Amino acid sequence: MTAELVRGQNHPLTQNRLEIRVSAGVPIVAGATLSDDQGKVHGRDWVAHPGAPALPGLEVPRQAAADHRLAVDLDAVPEAAHRVSVLLALPTGPGDPDRFGAVAAPFVAVTGLDGSEVASYTITDLDAESAVVALELYRRQGAWKVRAVGQGYAGGLGALLTDQGLPDAGALAGEIGEAVARGLARTVAPPPPRTAASGASAMADTGAGASAAGGAMPSTTPPRPRQPQSPPEPRPTHEPQPQPQGHASGQTGGTNPVNYTHPGRQAPAPPAPAPTASPGAPGQPAVPVAGDATGWSMDERLYNQVWGMFEDLARCVAAYRSAVDFADSRMEQELDKALTDPRSRIGGQGEAAREAARTKHGRLVDQAREALDRDLAQLVAESAVVEPALPPAYAGWDNPVWHAYRSPMEIPMALRLGDLQLPESRGLGLRIPMLVRLPLERGMWIDSGRSGADALTESDELRRRAMRSAVEHAARLLAVYPAGEFAVHVIDPAGSAAGALAPLVRTGVLAGPPAAGVAGVSEVLARLVQRVDLVQMAVRGGAADALPPDLDTAEQLLIVNDFPHGFDDRAVTRLRYLADEGPAVGVHLLMVADREDAAEYGPVLDPLWRALLRLTPVPDDHLADPWVGHAWTYEPPNVPPGSRILEQVLEEVARARREQGI
Repeated sequence: MTAELVRGQNHPLTQNRLEIRVSAGVPIVAGATLSDDQGKVHGRDWVAHPGAPALPGLEVPRQAAADHRLAVDLDAVPEAAHRVSVLLALPTGPGDPDRFGAVAAPFVAVTGLDGSEVASYTITDLDAESAVVALELYRRQGAWKVRAVGQGYAGGLGALLTDQGLPDAGALAGEIGEAVARGLARTVAPPPPRTAASGASAMADTGAGASAAGGAMPSTTPPRPRQPQSPPEPRPTHEPQPQPQGHASGQTGGTNPVNYTHPGRQAPAPPAPAPTASPGAPGQPAVPVAGDATGWSMDERLYNQVWGMFEDLARCVAAYRSAVDFADSRMEQELDKALTDPRSRIGGQGEAAREAARTKHGRLVDQAREALDRDLAQLVAESAVVEPALPPAYAGWDNPVWHAYRSPMEIPMALRLGDLQLPESRGLGLRIPMLVRLPLERGMWIDSGRSGADALTESDELRRRAMRSAVEHAARLLAVYPAGEFAVHVIDPAGSAAGALAPLVRTGVLAGPPAAGVAGVSEVLARLVQRVDLVQMAVRGGAADALPPDLDTAEQLLIVNDFPHGFDDRAVTRLRYLADEGPAVGVHLLMVADREDAAEYGPVLDPLWRALLRLTPVPDDHLADPWVGHAWTYEPPNVPPGSRILEQVLEEVARARREQGI
């Protein structure tokens, strides 16, 4: 159970490899210091910050963002260090808030590598402070504990580091500010210095204050990062073993060799430094590099980088839209002023004033578009580097990594459910992978009804597409889990999905034949409900070893087609129970349904729809980003026409299962 700390409270730590996750409403800087038993920092080499992000046993983010994850390995912390202090500070750039009292209270959580929270702390009662010691991990009698600190400093990072005994604290604080301003590790280059005439650019900075996040991704975020953005919900965080075939060595920018192979996971050694973007020519953006993010493994770095791209796209589009809104508002004000001025009614002064307002509006919009195009071009370049390096769990079906697919040995960190894009990036073909953490925290609902984005498609064709999409999602889940650790059940009451289900049935990867008719529906639901009940009782009673020997302990996915056909009231109740209680014990729903077909149940099913992540078989802009207000267009991860990659992957899954006697 998570310990929700208050200021000054401590909590024991039972794990030595941890993540510290930070969430704030605006981009902030995260860092950390090592100190002795008196709380003194011995020198610069005991401070981890965006310009020098790695210390023994410690790695911090390389940029300012709304969401951060810090990696900590307490076994690798030097013996002389007795405290690890987590520092948060506001950036000092133009347009950034100058005190924590003007932003939402930051939230900090200490988690295990599996994502389970150990302790959390919401930093409240901050006002004029611009830097804060959020919490500290400290060594006491050979054991580590975490303490909620919440000590703020109105003098910023310089005052904070001075208080910790660092001699040249002011100089180091200035260097940290410069490192953040330059964006040492983010691939989207900062805009050029703004002059007084750059009204649109200044306005764009004001609009970029909120980053998108993800957790369903979605935090979604990435967010933030931001996550995402943990996706949507994006924000966005969970973790994997990559496939060697999914990586290759290549050249970036024609000069620097890039190695995409997985760095060996050597516990308890600290993580290897992440690759950093190669500096470009003067005045040019940095050359993007795959894995340019924090994390213990290449897969984790790629996951964080994808969420960073999501946040960058959300931020730059929000800045552009804000600048355009400002230009529109300013033109309206100037036109109103020209119309109300009596002098403008004489001669051609009125027309000249209107023309000047339109010219100024066009100039501001052009400046905003120029900044957006520059950021989008950099994101396109980063996407071109990241996509080929993605492991199977993150890759699209058209990625060559699937042609060398082999059944994995570990559960991955996340899963790709599709792509996300915004109207401003559609012409460039820029799509951000929609990643959600594994194991799944909620079920999915593929909407087979008509949407505003595809109102002309025939209803029967939408149902066929929806079922094909469900099969592709199920195949991906089977492929990314180790053999025997994921099982798929199907309810198809009328047998209408036989064609779409053929790849799953033919390869023999289903847990049993698709259930048909009322009796089949009732039997499958009763069996899964019983499994949920047994596992819940075992977990609550601390008797996991007392489960029946014939109980399948693998994660379970139930595909339900053509709901509510074949469902009586009792079956509907059981389905709602699985949606609510199943994910916590490894039972997940993947429903293919048109909500209008179930309208006769009225509000009874509203909790069911809300409990599921809605996806569509065709592109649709139904995913809302609450941070910056974007409506993201979701695109399903369809298999390329004419490709047999889905069958090849399922055949490999079946082969791996046979080798294990499943």
